Amino acid sequence: MLRNSSRPDAVAYVRGGTDAPNINGQVRFYQESGSVLVVADVAGLPQNSETGFFGFHIHEGNLCSGAGFPQTGSHYNPADTGHPNHAGDLPPLMMQHGRAHLAVRTDRFRVQDILGRTVVIHSNPDDFHTQPAGNAGTKIACGVIGRR
Repeated sequence: MLRNSSRPDAVAYVRGGTDAPNINGQVRFYQESGSVLVVADVAGLPQNSETGFFGFHIHEGNLCSGAGFPQTGSHYNPADTGHPNHAGDLPPLMMQHGRAHLAVRTDRFRVQDILGRTVVIHSNPDDFHTQPAGNAGTKIACGVIGRR
């Protein structure tokens, strides 16, 4: 249940790169007592995905530019843990007719910890065991997390 205010504490406006230019959406972050509610609404996901699932992570970098978004860096991982225990590891997005919606709570970070970092959508689902990043494929969309 959302707290009294439905206004997010932070938001990332996600846009597709050269491999998937039609992707657009929002990822909203709500700081709650002891956890963060992450709500993603994304459209324009490519229909050519074999599984309909896409990797979804918070990355340590702070810029969404260039082919393949190289300045997003690696998964956000301040505790230097193995994958899939990075603070930035999130469940995959599941597409239906080019759209995906996800709501998940996490206690792996606070909103203030991720401001200025990036949300990244990958071309493949995360396999949750391959090191260091789950074999999630190329970065196809990105958004910088900022205060609303």
